[in-house]
Amino acid sequence: MPTYPGTPDGRYFVVKGQLWRCSNPSLPEELRQQLVSELMSARREVRQAKSAEDDSRLKLARARVQASKVALGERGPVWTTRLTMARTGLTASMCTSALAQVWGNCTLT
Repeated sequence: MPTYPGTPDGRYFVVKGQLWRCSNPSLPEELRQQLVSELMSARREVRQAKSAEDDSRLKLARARVQASKVALGERGPVWTTRLTMARTGLTASMCTSALAQVWGNCTLT
């Protein structure tokens, strides 16, 4: 996998001149892997829904992608540092709330 240059603050990386937000480095590795797996599954579902020209399936799949990216910290509120997370009371378990909105009360396995 190629390595892309990052910004000095470590929040973004650059691909073809465009900034992309990095995943939140404060997420526990096991949770991050589960979220990445969900993201990849959702992206595959988007591709399949497009091939099947199924608009309702596509809408749900895109919602899964969005929820996964928010949970990873790549979209939504900008993540900062562990200190800021501690001050605001944010925990790793709260990062899955976006996924819970799409899937209901669920646990990632």
